[in-house]
Formats: sequence, structure tokens, C-alpha cells
Amino acid sequence: MTAPGKARRLARALVVLALGVLSACRDEPLARFEQPLTLGGVAIPPARLNRGAAAYTQYCRACHGAAGDGGGTAALGLRPPPRDLRLGIYKFAAVAAGQLPNDTDFRRIIRNGLHGTAMLAWDLPDGTVDDVIAYVKTFSPRWRTETPGEPVALAPDPWPARGEPPAVERGKRVYHGLAMCAVACHPAYVTRAEIFGFTAELTKMRVDEFRPDLYAAVPKPSDYGVPIVPPDFTFNVMRSGETVPDIARTIAAGVGGTAMPTWKGVLPDEDLWAMAHYVASLIALRGSPAADALHARLLAQPAWKAPPPDAGAR
Repeated sequence: MTAPGKARRLARALVVLALGVLSACRDEPLARFEQPLTLGGVAIPPARLNRGAAAYTQYCRACHGAAGDGGGTAALGLRPPPRDLRLGIYKFAAVAAGQLPNDTDFRRIIRNGLHGTAMLAWDLPDGTVDDVIAYVKTFSPRWRTETPGEPVALAPDPWPARGEPPAVERGKRVYHGLAMCAVACHPAYVTRAEIFGFTAELTKMRVDEFRPDLYAAVPKPSDYGVPIVPPDFTFNVMRSGETVPDIARTIAAGVGGTAMPTWKGVLPDEDLWAMAHYVASLIALRGSPAADALHARLLAQPAWKAPPPDAGAR
């Protein structure tokens, strides 16, 4: 992140913190809990819920709101808007998309923040984090009737022993030819002829036509009330993290409430890791002349027409 970017983020953090303090002083106190609640299949004692309510007021309420609706005093103008915790839908959990997250998912997001958003990385004591997690669950009725999903786990990354170039090359082919990520969602990063070849190689299918905006992302409906634009990896920040393990986790689990599906079990783990390496190679181009040159070359490619089917093809 550039120095001006860091300064803007620090200023935003100070504003959020100040508004949180003002909100906590001005608003009515949060209701106290006197009985344990069973949330996510676990009985939470009232003392923990009350501590969580107090910590939430101090650190979270300015953005997420007293009702957890994402309408806090600091939320106006934030893009993306703060999560509406009442929905019980979470984008970046290491569970199949749409399932409830585990506490380890909450801890990761609270500790690391979400890149490119107003969700900061919070350096709080472990006990405070656990108290906040417990209290956040009180906002959505899903936690009273459902339990967290099974964590999505990948086999160890097999590609470091083989070298980075083979991983990126395989990932490029899987992204464009097998997973077909650019068919209706993400941008493509290779020529139409290459996509045709990769698809024929990996699926034995023909792609004779492409969407006209092949090199741009397509907004997709979401469960959040607004369309979600899939990231262009050479331009946008990856909110769930940009290391290869972070990317692999997001690909494998999917992104809850969006059109990004769970890929674990659909493709072999080896290919999911390869795609993660390929996406990381695109992220490494972000903001560089090489990224501009890639886009210019793809947009300037001549008109393309699929070759005729082989005479013997059936």
C-alpha cells in the first residue's frame, strides 16, 4: 500500500474509532443477558454475552450498528457497506458457501481485517475477540437453529516442489479452460484462441463464441441486496487475503451470498492450488506497466473465429 493509502486508512480508522466512542456514549445501553443462549449448538453463558455486548459497543457498533444491521453512525458512505449481521450470511468463511462460519473464521477476519474495506485488523485480547464473536451471533436467528459448517480443508500444496512456473501455467489453463472462470464472471487474461485451446484440451468441449466484454468482470446478483462485481485480479484488492493459501481457501470454499461457488470437491485439490498460484501471479501485476500492457494486448487482438470442427469429430 502506498504512503497516501496508509494515511487514508489511518485517518479512516481514527474516524471510525471516534464515532464508535461517541455512539457508545450517546446511545442507550445494550440489553443485558441473564440466561445462557444456545448459539451454533453451543451454550453461551450470560457473562460472556454481556462482555461481548460491551466490547461490540466499543469496537464494532459505529459501523455495524446497535442492531447489527450495518447502519451504524460511521456506515454512511462506506463502500462496501458494513455487513448486515442479522442475515447470518458471511462471504469469507472456510466452509462451503452459504454455511455458518466457525469461530476460527471470525477470529481470522477480526484479526486480519478485510483488505480494501473499512473492516480494520483489530489487535484485541483473545478473550475479548471470543466475547465479541459470541455476541455477534445473537443478531441472526440462524445461530439459534443451525450449527457451523464443516471446515473446507485442502491437501497440502503440491506445487512448491515442482516450481512456480508449472503451477502458474496449470492454473492458467484450469482458470480459463476447466473452471471457465471467465465465461460469465471474472475477466479473461489470455486470448480467445488460447481459451478455445485450453477448453478443448481439458474438457473436450468447444467454445465457439465469447461474451463481448470478455476482458471485464460481470456484476452478479447477491444475497446482500446489491450486485457483486467479481474482482479483476490485476486491478482489485482481494479482501479475504492475497497469499496463495488465502486465495486457495477462498476458491475452495467459495464466497457466501455471491455467485462464487464452492470448488472443493468439484476440481482436484491440485488444480485448486494451481489456480491459487495463477491468481497470485495476476495480483503481482497489479498497478504495474505489465498489467497495462497485458490488457492493451488482449483488447487489441484481431477478430477471432473458431476453427471448423474436425471432419471425423462426433
